[in-house]
Order: sequence, then C-alpha cells, then structure tokens
Amino acid sequence: MAGIRLAPEDPELSSQQSRGAVVSDLISDDERSVAADSWSIKSEYGSTLDDDQRQTDAADALSAANFPPAPSSDYSSDKEEVEAEEAAQSMLGLQSYWDSAYADELTNFREHGHAGEVWFGADVMELVASWTKGLCIDISHGQLPNHVDDTKSELVDQGDKYLSTWSVLDIGTGNGLLLQELAKQGFSHLTGTDYSEGAVQLARSLADRDGFANINFLVDDVLETKLERQFQLVTDKGTLDAIGLHPDGPVKRMMYWDSVSRLVASGGILVITSCNSTKDELVQEVESFNQRRVGMSQEYEKDEEAGRDPPFRYLSHIRSYPTFMFGGSEGSRVATVAFVRS
Repeated sequence: MAGIRLAPEDPELSSQQSRGAVVSDLISDDERSVAADSWSIKSEYGSTLDDDQRQTDAADALSAANFPPAPSSDYSSDKEEVEAEEAAQSMLGLQSYWDSAYADELTNFREHGHAGEVWFGADVMELVASWTKGLCIDISHGQLPNHVDDTKSELVDQGDKYLSTWSVLDIGTGNGLLLQELAKQGFSHLTGTDYSEGAVQLARSLADRDGFANINFLVDDVLETKLERQFQLVTDKGTLDAIGLHPDGPVKRMMYWDSVSRLVASGGILVITSCNSTKDELVQEVESFNQRRVGMSQEYEKDEEAGRDPPFRYLSHIRSYPTFMFGGSEGSRVATVAFVRS
C-alpha cells in the first residue's frame, strides 16, 4: 500500500533518502514523477513527435481526466507540513539530487568499499530476481504463470539453459545490484541504464569488484532514451516511484509509459517494483495508457484493426510480500507486477 517508507538496508552507510521515498496520503499517485527534458523520437506511426508535441499531448490527456481535488486543512501547521512534503517530492524528482547522491555513494565506495543502499532491501531484491526467473522460464515454455511464488520446479532448477537467450534491461539501475542478482539466477545478456553518470560509475565498479564484468552499464534517461533496440525483459525497481516525484509528475509519468513501450520487445515482459503504488494502481495506470495508445493508433492508422491491441496486459504479481490491514483495506509495503508486451 502506498504511503509507507521502507528503511534502507544499512542506513548508517548513507544519509540519502530512498529513491522509492513514500509520499503523504494527501498527495495523489498521479502527482508523482523523474526529471528529464524530452527529445525528438520516432513514433511507431512513422512520424516524428518532438518535445512540445509530446508534452502537449500528455497535458491534453490529463486535462480531460477527472482528478479529485487534494484535501485541504483549516490549520496552518497542516498546510506547512504539506508544503514541506511537496518540496521534498520536487527534490527527489530532480536529476541534480540523484547526481549529488550518487557522487557521495561513489566516494563512499572508493574510500570504504560500501555498495550503498539497496532500495526496498536485499530480501525484496532477491525475491524479485528469483520470481522473475520463474516467470521467464514459464514464458519460454509457452506456459502461463502458475501464480505460486518461490516454486522449485524442475524447469526452474534447470533455468540457466532457458534464460541464456533473454536480453535484460534494468532502467534506473542505480548501483546495479538487481542485475547482479539476475546474473546469479542465470541471465547473461544484462544491461543497466541510469541518467546519473555517478550511478553508472558506481554500478560498473561494484560489478567489476563482484565478478560481474559482463554486465553492460550505460548513461541513458528512460524518458528520452537513445537506445535503439528492444529487450525481452525490462525491470524497474523504484524508477517509476522516483519519476512520480517530479513537479510535472503526471506528464513525466505518461512519457515514461510511452518510452518503456518502445523498449519491451513483442512478447517480452515488464516487471515493476514499487513502494508508492499498489498492484491495483499499477494495473490501472497501464490500462489508462493502453486506452490512450489504442485511441492514438486508431486515429493515425488507416486500417483501424492494426491498432486495436493494447500495448501491455497484466500478467502476474508477487503474492508473498507481507500484508497488513489499514482503513479496511489490505495492502503491502511493496508491490511487484509483471506486464506482457503485445
């Protein structure tokens, strides 16, 4: 459930706030997002969409939506608290914040060998990696997910030979430790990107030290990606959360889905881990994106049948995270959801 902050695995190693920092319940999920200027991209319709057009399209779609007004307080202290939280959101959504944060972590690594924070904790990271492995093996055999976490089937035990052909991209990779976990699970074609050069330098240094020099790390912003290839597996652990913290959050979030849809190969999967959005909220956000994309496809394509398939559909989610009850609803501190690309 959104609204709960996860403590870093080793808080004494770094004073930075988690990329998955959780915002107040007074602020809606649609008000979160990551700093990046848009650049011209080639659309799937054959035309070129520049920054202004993408921003305008996103703003138009947002203006047509009915978002509930944020609750207000009669007490100035409450207002000041909300304003402080909004300011913190804006900070965590800016690239300058993360450049500074990773510069500190890189210095800490060089001086003390510390890897920095593990977003959501090592246990969550290991579970995401092992669960994703099982999911990819099922898909490799044309099977639907069995919806059972931590299953030790014969296929999973023999996973290396099935995963060797999977191309993997981790967007907003940070220190790259999730890719190291995926490598331990048998994935071998691994790429990590981050818009912070300091994060990429740290990830490379850790991979070299830990014996994973084959992992490829690149400086690239998912919102203005220059990658010209697609991947069978794209992972996001906390990146969409950080994108949601930008002052222009709703627009940046829509740009995120547009970019990610171009990075996931047909039949490939997107695995998102979030502590700011629930499973149901992520599914709803994808459904909203699907509706926008299908509408755009029908507008641009002469043959309307060509644009009727939604880009993503829900595939599965991790069910073994601890849950709790709050306000009559059940939720967990972390949600991991997989979507398949049509």
